[in-house]
Order: sequence, then C-alpha cells, then structure tokens
Amino acid sequence: MHTEQVLSVLKNLQNQICAALEAEDGSARFEPDEWQSKLGTGQSRVLKNGAVFEQAGVNFSHVKGSAMPASATAHRPELAGAPFEAMGVSLVIHPKNPYVPTSHANVRFFIAYPEGKAPVWWFGGGFDLTPFYPFEEDVFAFDVSFEAGAADAAASAAAPST
Repeated sequence: MHTEQVLSVLKNLQNQICAALEAEDGSARFEPDEWQSKLGTGQSRVLKNGAVFEQAGVNFSHVKGSAMPASATAHRPELAGAPFEAMGVSLVIHPKNPYVPTSHANVRFFIAYPEGKAPVWWFGGGFDLTPFYPFEEDVFAFDVSFEAGAADAAASAAAPST
C-alpha cells in the first residue's frame, strides 16, 4: 500500500469539497490554517458568514504513532502495539437556513505496520444530518438516498474491472 496515493486523494477531496461549497455559497471563501503536532500535520479550513452557510469547516489530518490506540485494537488484538498512520477528511456544515440540516461527514484511512507481517489497512467514515426542524418525509428521503447510494457504491466496487 502506497500511502502517498491515499494522501493525494484525500487532499484533493478537501480541495474539491471546499471549491464546491464556495461555489454554492457564492460569496464567502475558506480560510486555511496549517497545523502541526507531535503526531502529524493537517490543514483546517473554515468558511464564515456566507450567503448560504453560516459556517463550514473542512479539515484534513495525517498522523503517525508508534502504537495503535487501544480503542483501535479492541476488535483487532493482533494489531496491538503496531506503529500506524491515519489520515482523513472531515467536515461540518452549518447552513443559514434553519430548514436545511447541519451536516457532518468524514472519511478515514488507517494503516498498521505489525512487526514481521504485511501492513494492514482499511477505510472508515460516515455521515449524518442534524435537522433543526425535522420532517418525517425528509428523514425518509435521506434514508432512501443513502441506501441507494450505498448499494450503487457496493455494486461498483464488486463489478469486475475490464
């Protein structure tokens, strides 16, 4: 597994999401903030006081550690103590219109390097909507769209490449 490829895809994803949200908003722009910690690096981007969005954050992080956290190895004890890398993109979007739900999403990539074994990697993530004024038909439409999208993604992933 070449983590440079995943790193490039995730950074590009952050760029694409920010560009799409700026285009949708029409007036506000994301302000980037590069950060560094003892575990790694990242970039937080925040858009404030736009025409459509009260505030939006789209963040990228890439961290490394000498041992997988216990919470990450609870179901995979064979990875306990293994060095690791984790990277991902997360977002939270607060629209100005109270009838449009706040949204949260993230995609994460993990890779562990157990001693004497091949690296073990996986993706994770999720998304949700938080409505201020929930409507049953909107909840149903979200669930149906999510299930259809997940089914399409699974079918695409399972299709033989030609």
